[in-house]
Amino acid sequence: MPEQLWFTEILNHLFAGPVTAFLGMLHITPKYAQAPIPNSFAMELLVFFFLVTLFLLVRSRLSVESPGGLQHTFEGLEGFVAGQSREIIGHHNEPYTAFFAIVFVFILICNLIGVIPGFESPTGVPTVPLGCAICAFLYYHVQGFKHAGPKYLLHFFGPPMEGMPLIARVLLAALMFPIEMVSHLARLLSLTVRLWANIFAGDLVTLVFFSMIPIGIPVIFLSLHIGVAFLQAYVFMLLSIIYVSGAVADEH
Repeated sequence: MPEQLWFTEILNHLFAGPVTAFLGMLHITPKYAQAPIPNSFAMELLVFFFLVTLFLLVRSRLSVESPGGLQHTFEGLEGFVAGQSREIIGHHNEPYTAFFAIVFVFILICNLIGVIPGFESPTGVPTVPLGCAICAFLYYHVQGFKHAGPKYLLHFFGPPMEGMPLIARVLLAALMFPIEMVSHLARLLSLTVRLWANIFAGDLVTLVFFSMIPIGIPVIFLSLHIGVAFLQAYVFMLLSIIYVSGAVADEH
């Protein structure tokens, strides 16, 4: 049996049977039939329920006359994310702000939950950053098609080539297409490895120093880890903004 966090153990106790049956329908055999839910998924689920509860609480307390501290916090967050996306995407950034904000908040909470005893950061497991990267990858491609339609595919054949002979255009497009495909797929790897490696390393270093010197010194590394958690959530959001900006850009 794998080592389970207390919340994971509760989930496996309640739902191990249905989860194992569902995986069997997909022809997936879990390594441990009595514990098919891993810690990373349990922590993701906990973060999801926490955020839903938090958002419902903010929504129930919205007020124009007397906004509370929680509303001010989220308004400040929305303004920060909107400002970042406006600087990169331009004046038509509004439809994308909600996605960028939730990406930032979700990854940030996933990064920070490991600081609490009895929990661990799900982003310290490669599959979770990969899932976030796939969401960002699909999102900016979908927005590209919504913005430009089938013409979005021209992004994969290099920049506009007005004035060039037809044969030169065909040869350049044939050269640029595999390069662009590799470049876009590399974004998945870049987003995944950057987030996972930083959080995994931060958790590992903090754990090592807590086991060696339990007083004083670990606090320094814990503070650095919290700083890295904020930084990596911001970097992931910023790269997502840059990718969306490229997908919805109007070529001139």
